[in-house]
Order: sequence, then C-alpha cells, then structure tokens
Amino acid sequence: MKRTTVLSSLVALLAFCACVAASNAEDMKQKQSVQPGEQVLMTAELPLALGGEWTGGDAMPLGGPNPIDETKTETVKYWLFLPVDESAKSDAGYPLLVFLHGAGERGDNPDAVKVHGPPKFCADPEQAKTWKFITLSPQVKGARFWSPAQLRVLIDQICDAYPVDRSRIYITGLSMGGFGTWGMIAHNADIVAAAAPLCGGYPLEFAPKMTKTPIWAFHGTADGAVKYTYSRDLVDKVRELGNGSVKFTTYPGAGHDVWTRTYANPELYEWFLSKKLEK
Repeated sequence: MKRTTVLSSLVALLAFCACVAASNAEDMKQKQSVQPGEQVLMTAELPLALGGEWTGGDAMPLGGPNPIDETKTETVKYWLFLPVDESAKSDAGYPLLVFLHGAGERGDNPDAVKVHGPPKFCADPEQAKTWKFITLSPQVKGARFWSPAQLRVLIDQICDAYPVDRSRIYITGLSMGGFGTWGMIAHNADIVAAAAPLCGGYPLEFAPKMTKTPIWAFHGTADGAVKYTYSRDLVDKVRELGNGSVKFTTYPGAGHDVWTRTYANPELYEWFLSKKLEK
C-alpha cells in the first residue's frame, strides 16, 4: 500500500514538473520571438477574472476591482511591442505604456485592438522606429470588462520578463478602457506613474484612492456614449481631495471619439515621460 502511494506521488510530481517545464519553455519561446521594432501577439495564463460583464448601457456600476480567482486560470491575448529607439531608456529599463481598448474591440479578433491609439502606431513600421515605450495592449474576452486585479498580474509578468523601468509604468485607455484606466488608478496606484483616461469614468466613491497619481483626462462635451459629466465630476472630486497633478482637456461639441486627436498629440507622450513614480 505504501509503495503504491509513493509511486503515485512520484508520478504526480513528475507530471507537475513536466507541466512547469513546458510552461517555462513556452514563455521563453514567446520572449525570444519579440524583436525590437515589432509588435507581436502573445498569450498569458492569468488568474480567472470574476464578474464585470457589460453588454451595454451605463457602465458606471461596473467600477470596482473585479476580483480574480487565483485557483483558476484563463488564456489572455495581448500585443507586445519593444522599442528600437533607446532615447527613453534609463539604467532601470524602458518605460512601459499599457493601453486598454474600448468595448468595440473585445472578443477573439486581436487585430481589433490595433485599430486605435498606441498599438496602431506600433503596427506602423515608420512610427515604430521612434516609439519610445514598451507597449502592452491586452484584449478583453466576450462581454467582459477590464479587471484591475488581473491587469496587475499581467503587468507584473511583463516587468519580470522584459527590461521595464518599474518607476515609469503608464496607463491609458478609451471609453471602456477609460473606465479601466481610472480603475487602475483606484486599485493599483502603487505601480502607476501616470494615467490618461479618455472618455471614461468611475464611481466617485473611489476618488480618495486617486489623490497621488498624475492624471490627464480627456472627454468631449457632447459625448452620447459616456457622459461628459463622468470625467468632469471625477476630476473635480480628485482635485478637491488634494491631487494637484490633474489635467482635464475638454473638446467642446465633440462626441465620443476624442481618441483620434488625443493619441495623435505628441504632448501626451512627452507628459508621460515627464512622470516618474516616487517610492
């Protein structure tokens, strides 16, 4: 009986070691496949995100950490770009820019993530030559919403695997990704050096957690998809609570799409690079 038990334990241990070795081999294979100047589609096994589904309507009730189940995993797709331009590299590494897409880019087609903003620029060979950030652009599945808890795990993995300057992690996103950006400020301020939420929002109850992070928010006053007042009221509240590093750009008469002009503005990226997390 004892011999059988020992053999069973040994078999289980060997199987576990084989799984770990296979996972490590796949991680190494993916890491080696990323070349400077190229944007590569990759996958990560992350803790399962719980809740946070959204099929339309007011997204404000979804504000929260969206917890994870660390006993279960799911495969998450993401685009990763490593810069050729080393001008922004410090002794600690490159700045990391995390881009969070909107609801329209959710699903199983990762190319949809490259339609707007930083991943669009990284996919352009000419613009990629001067792009200064390691750029992480994950994709949300199905009707799900951004989970700050799951994003934290993914960011930690990227920082462990690549030469990221952890004092210069920047978050930005549009629409649903704007909500996700505010969520990262609220729940992961200890790793966020600066954040730029576009046409998003978040429950005001989380404003007290947003008093240290430099923020540059953007919103159109005629936005019919996400209320302009969501950004305005949150900016006002965060300023009232003592955050003196908050900028708010409004586009009078503009609708939901403020991201085209915002992400085309080089001042945004200069602003990011001027910010560093003080430990």
